[in-house]
Amino acid sequence: MSINKSDTPTRILNAALSLVADGPGNGLRMADIAKRAGISRQALYLHFATRTDLLVATTTYVDQIKGVEARLAPSRSASTGPERLEAYIEAWGNYIPEIYGIARVLMTLKDSGDEAAATAWDSRMNAMREGCAAAIDALKADGRLSSNNTRGRATDLLWTMLSVRNWEQLTIDCGWSQKTYIANLKNTARQLFVAVEEGQ
Repeated sequence: MSINKSDTPTRILNAALSLVADGPGNGLRMADIAKRAGISRQALYLHFATRTDLLVATTTYVDQIKGVEARLAPSRSASTGPERLEAYIEAWGNYIPEIYGIARVLMTLKDSGDEAAATAWDSRMNAMREGCAAAIDALKADGRLSSNNTRGRATDLLWTMLSVRNWEQLTIDCGWSQKTYIANLKNTARQLFVAVEEGQ
């Protein structure tokens, strides 16, 4: 979907994001999103058949307007597995503060049993997990994946380390700076996943 603030789908997505900024209390109801976008509920459903479709599209839209593909480019073009791992941690770890608003709302709604929000958030987190798997695969292809880890277990661990909830706990609850958070994640990931080369 192209970014064009005048087209109706984009107006709807921007309306959803503005409601997200208001917090999870409104439940992100379709009627409220339609009202914020200045259209009827019927018009909204012409573009997004279900609330789940709309929330999934909203998470994708956030990635688009914040240029997530450009942020991930250094990881994807890295020449070695260890470089790809660190570049991915830097890209995603520094992206979390920018999406924390929508993440917090969707996680809260998911925890309350909201299936549409759960589907939207799980879809985004599964995409992030694919990035973790690609970083681990690059290590394995280089012969640098630690013998203590299988591909699957390493992917699981990296995905968990990079979760929004862990970022929230370390930076908000524990008071870590963003710089400290990134540096420690990189160091921990190297120790967990990267095999030491012979002679080092």
